[in-house]
Amino acid sequence: MKTYRNGRNDMNLMHEELARAQMSARLGEAHEMRRGHHLALARRMSRKAELAAQQARLALARAI
Repeated sequence: MKTYRNGRNDMNLMHEELARAQMSARLGEAHEMRRGHHLALARRMSRKAELAAQQARLALARAI
């Protein structure tokens, strides 16, 4: 890498910094999407468990 700076080198550095910032933003978005996906999955599983428990209680009540 050159130790002196000129207009072209400064422009290249600006492009690199912009690319790094965009990559960081995309990684952050991907992380948030994964977190949201896991949260939605946990909610669905919780609802299924609650429904199964309710059905088991009804079956037990009918058996008595």
